[in-house]
Amino acid sequence: MRSRFRIGRAVKLVWSVAPFWTLVTGLLAVVQGFLPLVSLYLLKLIVDSVTALVSGSSGAASSTSASLREVWGLIIAAGAVAVATTGARLLSGLAAEALSLRVSDHVTDLLHAKSIEVDLEYYENPTYFDLLHRAQAEAPYRPVQVVNDLILSLQTLVSLVGVMGLLISLNWLVAVVVAVAALPGVFVRARHSGRLFRWLNERARPERLSEYLNWLITSRDAAKEVRLLNLGEMLRRRHRDVRAQLRHERLKLTRRRSTAEAGAEAVALIAVFAVLGYVATLTVNGSLTLGAMVMYFSAVQMGSSSLRSVLNGLASLHEHNLFLATFEEFVQLEPSLTAPEHPEPFPRPLTKGVRFEGVTFAYPGSGRQALSHTDLTLEANRVTALVGPNGCGKTTLVKLLCRLYDPDAGGVLVDGRDLRAFDVLDLRRNISVVFQDYVQYALSARDNIWVGDTRLDPHDPRVTAAAQAAGAHDLITGLPAGYDTILGRWVEDGEEFSTGEWQRMALARAFLPEAGILVLDEPTASLDPDAEAAAFAEIRRLAEGRAVLLITHRYSTVGVADHIYVMDEGRVVESGAHAELLASGGFYARMVRLQAGLEPAGEGE
Repeated sequence: MRSRFRIGRAVKLVWSVAPFWTLVTGLLAVVQGFLPLVSLYLLKLIVDSVTALVSGSSGAASSTSASLREVWGLIIAAGAVAVATTGARLLSGLAAEALSLRVSDHVTDLLHAKSIEVDLEYYENPTYFDLLHRAQAEAPYRPVQVVNDLILSLQTLVSLVGVMGLLISLNWLVAVVVAVAALPGVFVRARHSGRLFRWLNERARPERLSEYLNWLITSRDAAKEVRLLNLGEMLRRRHRDVRAQLRHERLKLTRRRSTAEAGAEAVALIAVFAVLGYVATLTVNGSLTLGAMVMYFSAVQMGSSSLRSVLNGLASLHEHNLFLATFEEFVQLEPSLTAPEHPEPFPRPLTKGVRFEGVTFAYPGSGRQALSHTDLTLEANRVTALVGPNGCGKTTLVKLLCRLYDPDAGGVLVDGRDLRAFDVLDLRRNISVVFQDYVQYALSARDNIWVGDTRLDPHDPRVTAAAQAAGAHDLITGLPAGYDTILGRWVEDGEEFSTGEWQRMALARAFLPEAGILVLDEPTASLDPDAEAAAFAEIRRLAEGRAVLLITHRYSTVGVADHIYVMDEGRVVESGAHAELLASGGFYARMVRLQAGLEPAGEGE
């Protein structure tokens, strides 16, 4: 049942994407299946007519002339069939290409849609990437191949029915021998398909490793470090080793298949030539005309080829069914974050802010809690800073706030309402975030800012205002095409920015939306002191009507905050104003002194 469902799903998918080209391809397949039968019969008539002329059985000259005209008529008819066959083949190639391109692009779009839909959890799980790798490798062309194989089977089935009928009229045992001779090859094909499918599933991770090593060797992002650390030869060696192992295993499978196919082909050839010997014997005995012998010779070869084609088509469908299981598994992935049936409107403006109450969370598959019974408040109209060592849970808090994950225990409340009461898209539209690892989009400078709120027109004055607030306006207007200048060199020969200049673009992107919550993760780490001061002044201004969360490792910058939370090992260990925390002489005070060089590392433990 599952087999039929997957094949049927593939056919429905292809039909829904390109019904016209699917229909055209099917009709042309029927035509191409019928024309060889016509050509075969015309060949018999031509040979018999020529044989009669050569043997002089036609009698008088006028009769010979008429017979010759008949031969030419048959030849012209055969030529017309050949032209029609060529035309049908060319049109079928065009239709198949159009069908393949449409479906491939559509399936890729489905993969993109599902990749966007699934939760962030999947992107932090290597098993998901194994599945994605297999789906990307197979899904864009497998549905088209299902339809193409079905259509090819239909085409050859039309020919096969006619040929088998012809062979049965000669001797039913001939048809049986031709049919049985094709079975071993199909069995070999089906068995190899299962082995190949299992091997590809098992080796998805080494394949991804080879792709990653290739990326390290060839990518711009890693180029500086690969050269500085002289990693090139080491990476090449590892890539060669992985590819050599994969190549060895794949060739081993292919050798086994080739050996088995050689045996199956030998059986088929023996059977076919035995039948040809039988037909030749009948002709010598006078039971068949020379034209009939030529026709049956061709019919035996065509029947054997058509039957193998049909059976191989069924084996191919079995193979496609195995690989379509991966695509089906991928598209059936469901987000674990549930949407409320009746979402509440996000509060605008915020009156209280955001409250984390007893939040506990561990990443899926991890035995360590990233957050443990965490309580903190991001008050509206205030800047709240979050500080602490790496791995203490700061970024995890942001992921929970953006509802990229749900807490295992406790809750995140916005103006007293749980995040899970809001529509996810509405929630995220009201949270503007600059992550520490922000994206550098290889788009225009305008688009780099505009993607912060795509509901706006790209030429909305707020795009320019956001750039001015982030100190990026003068930088952009100094570019060759101003706001329309392409940044980066991934796609075009655009303008490359320094890390600090890219950070200004990320800040502008965060300043663009009129979001109730603004989260800035190390927003000024790459800015010079003047730019940093200007950015913090803008952050203070943006706090009006918003809850602003500032995450930083630079304790010298948190004085801009109204309230500071200090985290360590997934818990809030201190909180208060900057001066208050310094005066307490606790964890925060020690870290400030340590960073300022006023206390040697290792003291104060």
